[in-house]
Order: sequence, then structure tokens, then C-alpha cells
Amino acid sequence: MIARFAFLLAGALVLAGCEAGGETVENDQLTPSPILYEIADAKGEPQGWLFGTIHALPDGVEWRTADLERVIDQAQLLVVEVGDLSDTRSINSTFTTLATTPGQPDIRTRVDAEDRQQLDEMMAKGHFSSRDFANVETWAAALMLARVSNTGSPRNGADKALLLEFPDHRVRELEGTLTQMRIFDDLAPQDQTDLLTGIIDEYRSLGDNPERLRKAWLSGDEEGLINATQSGIMADPELYEALLAGRNRAWMKEIDDLLADGPNPLIAVGAAHLVGPDGLTTLIEQRGYTLTRLQ
Repeated sequence: MIARFAFLLAGALVLAGCEAGGETVENDQLTPSPILYEIADAKGEPQGWLFGTIHALPDGVEWRTADLERVIDQAQLLVVEVGDLSDTRSINSTFTTLATTPGQPDIRTRVDAEDRQQLDEMMAKGHFSSRDFANVETWAAALMLARVSNTGSPRNGADKALLLEFPDHRVRELEGTLTQMRIFDDLAPQDQTDLLTGIIDEYRSLGDNPERLRKAWLSGDEEGLINATQSGIMADPELYEALLAGRNRAWMKEIDDLLADGPNPLIAVGAAHLVGPDGLTTLIEQRGYTLTRLQ
């Protein structure tokens, strides 16, 4: 599950993975080629770039390329999901404010009986007890438990690295931490339960292989990324709409304005947001722009 957050929600991943890190991997013997597009208008004039990020990585993963470095030098503005990923105190404060509601049911009663053994195992691995969730809403409990399976750190996230390349006045955020957290807080109770159950399912099966998804991102494997948006919890229509499709549509008003008026932006968001029928590449092309893949 944490691997999906790595492609979807920057602020939520900072929260979910704030204690993670220390794992080091070699560069998987892959030539780095994360998805990068140039966006041109109807006349063929470049209007900006679209880059698919990953919000967390283990230490030692090399992902920057000559093409990306050139785009960084040329871009006049960086557009990201959350602009201040370094402010973990603020992110955690926002989470605590939204997540806390006294008198929540015991966490073990919020899942089916067949999931309780895995839930207990996850809590033990994360050094949690049921008391830790006594006043925590189900969506927030899901995020807290997601970090149990974390294999990367948000300190190594691609978007965080890009933020270091641009001064604050040349950074624009599409959502911000509060908006991202409210996506979860606004989920219907059943959808929150589905989120928690999905995390447990993926922990149980280990089917959501973070190394596989990380390699898909690193190599620019669009088919692998599309699969990540259609499986696991993302196969749930309500969660797919809330976490992916609805957010893409909401971002397009800002993106429309930026592409129309300049300055030429580098739009760097989770790679899952670029691909598939509801992806930003599709939505931008529907506005009459041409996208040319650079890597």
C-alpha cells in the first residue's frame, strides 16, 4: 500500500513514512528514465513539461537524467502537489487535527474477523497497540499502519529533490497538505474501512511489490504504472475517484491557466496521475496540446 502512496499522495506519504529510512538499494541495473513529457501548443510551441514523480525512495536510487536536468534549467516554475514537504511538523499537526475524534470503536472491530490476525501482526510490527487508535478515525489508522510496509523514505522523494532546485517564489502547489488530508477525511465510512482493509490485504499477500513498482517508475514503464492505478485499493471505484481521477480533474483548471499564460512550468506530480484514461496526459491532450515523450 505504501508503494501506491508513493505515486499518489506526497503529504500523506510524509506522514506515513516519516520514521522510515535507512534502507539502501543499488540502482537495480536500470537506466533511469522516469516519464517526462514536453507539452506544446497547437502551433508546436513548447508550453511546459510534465514529469511523473515518486514521493519516496530508498537511499541510493539514481534517477536524475540529462534530459530532466535540461528541463529543470529551462523551466520557469515548478508545480507540485504539496509545496513544503520539509515542514513535517505542520504536516503532522494537520493530520492530528483532522484524524482525531474521541470515542472511536476498537480498531480490531473495524475489520472483519478474518483480517484481525494480520492487523495484530501489523500493529506489533509498527509498535502500536489498540489504545493508540482509540481516538483515531479509520482513514488515519490506515495511514499510520501503511508505514509498517514502507521500504523508502520521503526524504529521497523526487518531488522533494526538485523543490530544492527552485526558490519558493517559483513554486506553485496544486493542493497543499490540508487539501490532501481532507481527501481522506471526507471519505465515507465504508470507503475508510475499504482503505484499511486494502492495506491489510496487501500486507497479507505481499502482492503489491514495492520493488516492482519502483522499477516501473524508474524505467518509465507506463503499462506497469497503469496497472498500479487499477489494482489493489485503486480497483475500488470510490477510492479511485477520490485519490486519483477527481484530483486530476481538479488540478486541470490551474494547469490550464499555467499553460495558457506562462511562465513555462515543470509540472511534477505522482507518476500514477499521468497515465491511463483519467491521467493528466489524456486531459491535457483533450485541451488541444501535443505531448512528446522525452524519456
